[in-house]
Amino acid sequence: MKKRLLWVITLLIMTSGLSGCSNVEKKAASLSIIYGASAVLSFLLLVGCCCFVRKRKAWFVLLFSSVLVVNVGYTFLSVSTGLGMALLANRVSYLGSVFLPLSMLMIILNVTNTRHKWWLPGVLFGIAAVVFLIAASPGILPIYYKDVSFAVVNGVSTLVKDYGPLHPLYLVYLLGYFAAMVWVIVRASVKKTIDSSSHAVILAIAVFVNIGVWFIEQLTSIDFEMLSVSYIISELFLLGVHFVVNENRRLKELIRQKEEALLAKAAAEEPAKVGNISPQAMKCFASGLEELTPTERSIYNAYLAGTPTKEIMSMLNIKENTLKFHNKNLYSKLGVSSRKQLLEIYRAIKAEMKENNEKAQIC
Repeated sequence: MKKRLLWVITLLIMTSGLSGCSNVEKKAASLSIIYGASAVLSFLLLVGCCCFVRKRKAWFVLLFSSVLVVNVGYTFLSVSTGLGMALLANRVSYLGSVFLPLSMLMIILNVTNTRHKWWLPGVLFGIAAVVFLIAASPGILPIYYKDVSFAVVNGVSTLVKDYGPLHPLYLVYLLGYFAAMVWVIVRASVKKTIDSSSHAVILAIAVFVNIGVWFIEQLTSIDFEMLSVSYIISELFLLGVHFVVNENRRLKELIRQKEEALLAKAAAEEPAKVGNISPQAMKCFASGLEELTPTERSIYNAYLAGTPTKEIMSMLNIKENTLKFHNKNLYSKLGVSSRKQLLEIYRAIKAEMKENNEKAQIC
């Protein structure tokens, strides 16, 4: 991934140098080549995404496809020879642009373990379709652009636009997505649903890179569409975080399975010695059992039975963070600090009760 990022930075430097060429024809050719190179790189990344991203890859495929479509649109716009071709290229670039932030948001939701309503993707797709139809209306309706014409500026094909009443809609659309992404990242950091703060920082950088580039393009007159490169940088950031998070989850899952196997084995064996458990701990444990809620009691019984965590969450229809919340209350009431200690005290109480029953029978 570092090599890819270095390649992209090199591309940016090349872009800056080429945009300063004095020869108009060379400048136009250079911009077209850069757009074309960005499109080729986007295609290669899409192929790599389909080959290597195995889990939750649908949103990554949409993201990488959207970046490819955007860059193809920019490429054809730069070499357009007339208004019709330029308008078609403009529509192609907007097609990728409206679905790109949608896919970024869904990826960030997945990476940060943020739950969302099942209907959210459908609603977002519907909104994206409406925004695209409005943005694609130039040449048909004067609502997004009041008037549009074709021109060649400094050797580069472009559209001269007179903005219409609905043009601010796309700005609101983008800012809404950027705000939602930032909110999800901040919320995940506060609630600690993301694996580490460094992942949150990388996600924030991926978002703010596009925000910054977009504002620069709005405030300055630059012939080159820098978003064509910033989108590639963003997808590399997101892909990198995805791989790191998935690897961390895989390792945690292996550790958890090993711990549960040991706990299940320990729960099935009667300990030879229970003298290290104090009477006060057993008394606290016994009194705490009376304070358990129905959910905590179900979790307690599942732990005694050696039920794996995944089965407990499925049985109670809860997420891992919810289970952790119940564990905290459960452990506090029973005076223990872990599932292992809970089982140890339970076995100690069970052994003491068995010993008392045997004494009573002798008497």
